[in-house]
Amino acid sequence: MGQGILARMKKIAGILIVLALLLVVALVTVTFFLGSIVKKGLETVGPRVAQVEVKLDSANISFFSGHGQLKGFLLGNPPGFDSPSAIKVGEITLDVQPGSVFSDKIVVRTLHVLAPEITLYGLTGDNLKKILDNLQTSSGGASTNRAPSAKKADKAEKKLQVDDLLIQSGKVLVVLPMVGKATVSLPDIHLTDLGQGSAGLTPADLSSKIVDAIYRAAIAAAANVGKGVLDVGKPAAKQLDKAAQKLGNLFK
Repeated sequence: MGQGILARMKKIAGILIVLALLLVVALVTVTFFLGSIVKKGLETVGPRVAQVEVKLDSANISFFSGHGQLKGFLLGNPPGFDSPSAIKVGEITLDVQPGSVFSDKIVVRTLHVLAPEITLYGLTGDNLKKILDNLQTSSGGASTNRAPSAKKADKAEKKLQVDDLLIQSGKVLVVLPMVGKATVSLPDIHLTDLGQGSAGLTPADLSSKIVDAIYRAAIAAAANVGKGVLDVGKPAAKQLDKAAQKLGNLFK
């Protein structure tokens, strides 16, 4: 009698050990593939909403802690602009609420974009403005008469929430055709409470808000480009000073 009970207990213990091992394997597998899912999502949804190339070298997100790291992000330029990227970032760190990855809305507690490189064509950023227009059209910001198929796609997409976004230590390369180039610092950008509430934000909505903040900060930085910054002659420098002054007045 006692040996039978002992045998059953050993059998149950063995089953529990196997189940625990399977659970660990499943969680490790989810963690391993979570980064791949993020990478594929960015490179699939990004070009659709921004209408430019979107690349990400790698993504690594821990299912257990929610901490993640994205490396080698690139947002391409629209046709007609020579530079391969409008925005390039070597490293992005984030902290996700772990359980939210299985819900309708993914909650990102912190998002830290470190040392982005922005390429701006003209003092009014024609390339970034085009990308922003594309994003706003995709999110419905530029038009209230969206196609029914686009509205259905919004409902099917995962929604996003970002509690705290910091873009820090960025640089802006200002490209002025027939004049020259200059690099200026991008002011730090801090956004909070994006997508709060049950509705959240679609990827297009969130991207639009982030690119809009970068666009405004970049053209404000470009307004500081003036005489002596570019390797140009005096007539061009004088013309540039006037253009920068006019642009700066827009932000007063």
